[in-house]
Amino acid sequence: MDYLNVLGRTLIFYTLITVVYRFMGKREVGELSIIDLIVSILIAEIAAISIDKYKSSIFLSIIPILAIVTIQILVSKLSMKSSALRNLVDGKPSLIVNRGRVNFKEMVKQRYNLEDLMTQLRAREVRSLEEVDFAILETSGKLSVFLKQQGKSGHFPLPLILDGEIQQDTLKYLHKSRSWLLENLEREKVSLEEVFYAFYKETRIFIIKNKDCIR
Repeated sequence: MDYLNVLGRTLIFYTLITVVYRFMGKREVGELSIIDLIVSILIAEIAAISIDKYKSSIFLSIIPILAIVTIQILVSKLSMKSSALRNLVDGKPSLIVNRGRVNFKEMVKQRYNLEDLMTQLRAREVRSLEEVDFAILETSGKLSVFLKQQGKSGHFPLPLILDGEIQQDTLKYLHKSRSWLLENLEREKVSLEEVFYAFYKETRIFIIKNKDCIR
């Protein structure tokens, strides 16, 4: 009877965890944020404890799992509407290589050493650091790499507006002001509230409006 109890609990938690992860959204394992990883570990631990202590009520484990998943879904939805919460939960991407120059200050801040950088570059078949124009450490820990074009430095898109919110870090990087951005929007006859996403590349501002997005 104990074996059947353990087997039954295993099947129940397998089904439950499969369902809740579908509700939490599709994301590759390598792209999990810190919060996603914590949730995954907690759910796994709760399920393992319940299977091990099969004589206790299964609802003592199902209830906290459902509570954790509910909180995670709510936080994810709120972070989609609030960049401040999104940055708090997921963090911000870090510019590790800027126009071919390694940003050691940012590497120290992220506790990301040169060997980590070279390992991820080799994984992307980049032979030398001299080939790299820009490298961005994403919030998932993945390194996005932009190579130099014919040995020369190029440009990569810099986000100016995300979900209607101006990205102050980008303006600071470009040595531009908020008024400069608003003047450009006015020139394009677009208000800030109408902008879903705007980015800067090669001295031009590209704008995607809310009405152009499928909601």
